[in-house]
Amino acid sequence: MKPSSISGVTCRVADLERSAEFYETIGFRRGKEEQDRLTFYVNWFFVTLVAGGEDGAPVGEGIYLYVKVENADDFHAEVLAAGLEAESEPERQPNGNREFTVRDPDGYSIVFFQKK
Repeated sequence: MKPSSISGVTCRVADLERSAEFYETIGFRRGKEEQDRLTFYVNWFFVTLVAGGEDGAPVGEGIYLYVKVENADDFHAEVLAAGLEAESEPERQPNGNREFTVRDPDGYSIVFFQKK
């Protein structure tokens, strides 16, 4: 198993516009905008802000770490073969990427994705 790169994080926020203003103020470039989520960039690294807890988790707790892999299905098989558990099978997302999630021992989500 060998990841290609760490690409970004997703954070839950209480007030999407207030958080957007903060990230713009500190120099992040505003990127993709969707309902209840905004993505900001510094070079290729992204920070996606999600309004509220889309999966019921409290705002301000936890992150999703996005790790690029060459082939999500192959990487998923290697994760399982190594005795780890995945929260999902690789699935195509609305943004076109194919991804699946694994939780680390402390419960942080690591999303392995393959670019569209």
